Amino acid sequence: MKKLWLSSVVLAAGLAFASVAQAQIKLGVAGPITGPNAPFGAQLKNGVEMAVKNINAAGGILGQQVDVEVGDDVSDPKQGVSVANKFVGDGVTLVVGHFNSGVTIPASEVYADNGVLFITPSATNEKVTDRNLWNAFRTCGRDDQQAKVWSDYAVANYKGKKIAIVHDKTTYGEGLATNAKKFLNEAGVTESIFEGVNVGEKDYSAIVTKLKAQGADLLIWGGLYTEAALILKQLRDQGMNTVMLSGDGITSADFATIGGDAVIGTQMTFPPKPENIPANAAIVKQFKDIGFNPEAYTFYSYAAVEIFKQAAEEAKSVDPQKMAEVMHSGKVFKTVLGDISYDKKGDLTKAGYVLYTWKKGPDGKIDYFENPS
Repeated sequence: MKKLWLSSVVLAAGLAFASVAQAQIKLGVAGPITGPNAPFGAQLKNGVEMAVKNINAAGGILGQQVDVEVGDDVSDPKQGVSVANKFVGDGVTLVVGHFNSGVTIPASEVYADNGVLFITPSATNEKVTDRNLWNAFRTCGRDDQQAKVWSDYAVANYKGKKIAIVHDKTTYGEGLATNAKKFLNEAGVTESIFEGVNVGEKDYSAIVTKLKAQGADLLIWGGLYTEAALILKQLRDQGMNTVMLSGDGITSADFATIGGDAVIGTQMTFPPKPENIPANAAIVKQFKDIGFNPEAYTFYSYAAVEIFKQAAEEAKSVDPQKMAEVMHSGKVFKTVLGDISYDKKGDLTKAGYVLYTWKKGPDGKIDYFENPS
């Protein structure tokens, strides 16, 4: 009889443990954890994990703890779909990711068909939200919004100068470049070059030679930091002082690590740095204490988790469909980025891009600094 009682206790404890395990909310974070864009993947991963750590310490979401699963898509669309399918198979219902637009778009179809709600902190291509999927949101802006800032800057500062547009042939890079061309042309400006280059190459002498022959004063770059830095280095080696104007794809310290002094003077669009908001000082310290610099998309990923929490609390449910309804309702979410609300597509009702210049700071380190308004 005693053995039976003990067995019952063990069984009850096991059932209780199973109940707790089932009560966990499974949240996936997906991005390039490995590969050439791994610094961005680290931003997404660390941002999500820190937010989840803090939320779990405060009691979780509706009393449930959040369990994080990491998916490495290596910035590859096919791998992104594989990650999405694995998340679905593992019972993940909420996702922060992916990083690249070209990966986010096909992965989002998997999520939409399987009841998974996602927020991308970085995929800016219009198609992410223009398809009006029920489950698609972002904490960043859009390509057309960013490219309009580029066009306005170029028109105001490079009147009568040679403006070239080059992109990396990706969904993100070409989308930005095409929007920039459109806005420039509408303003009466015709670009001297509109051309794509291949990602992952080391020698960009072909495009550099064309830029030099054209005497390009401004190079509008649609793409990521590695290729941008290499092109700038090779331009400087050819004695060219061409200024690069680019966007969120170069917001990594590795841009300066690869390009060195060649990146100085580069103009870049990105929203105001959330790591500089005084209210975020304690969270910045948490990141610094683990040896991580929370630049670029770190806080955009952190904010996505905050939004999930607040949407669930408003819906009184962790059902992704009900949470999405709250997010589409115009509710204002309080986040590390400031107040955020969404339109019916899942885009921010306000995306505030500002201009930065890459230059040496007082410590001699090359970084990006917001331009005076």
